[in-house]
Amino acid sequence: MKIAIASDHGGFKLKSYLVAYLKERGYLLQDFGASSEESVDYPDFALKVAQAVSGGQCALGIICCGTGVGVSIVANKVPGIRAAHCHDTFSARMCREHNDANILTLGERVIGVGLAAEVVEAFLNGKYAGGRHACRIDKIIEIEDKYLRRDEGR
Repeated sequence: MKIAIASDHGGFKLKSYLVAYLKERGYLLQDFGASSEESVDYPDFALKVAQAVSGGQCALGIICCGTGVGVSIVANKVPGIRAAHCHDTFSARMCREHNDANILTLGERVIGVGLAAEVVEAFLNGKYAGGRHACRIDKIIEIEDKYLRRDEGR
């Protein structure tokens, strides 16, 4: 499983930690930047991860910024993306099981690296349960079709 990962300057240290952590555990990563703590625009990096996941180049994504909120907003604008902003293991596991989330967003300024690693593990190990949750995902897709897929001549 290939995982897309990125950050802005505010999430660079956390992303760097997670890259090393995940590589040690044998995960295949595609790092979309940023490459330093120099100020950059978070939408640019969140979009790269969202496009890689929605396009099928990567199975899941992780995006870090200062709070995790901005990158979540951006990623969720891309059709097919269900980005979840999590800072606890229960939410990270449940967003995969119930919401079929495919991107995790984290905030470096609000979570420590140890807990972040646990949250990432819960997210990556979570499996979509389907069943009664499938009709809810279908409704999300209907909303997406109506409001986000505007390239069909609307």
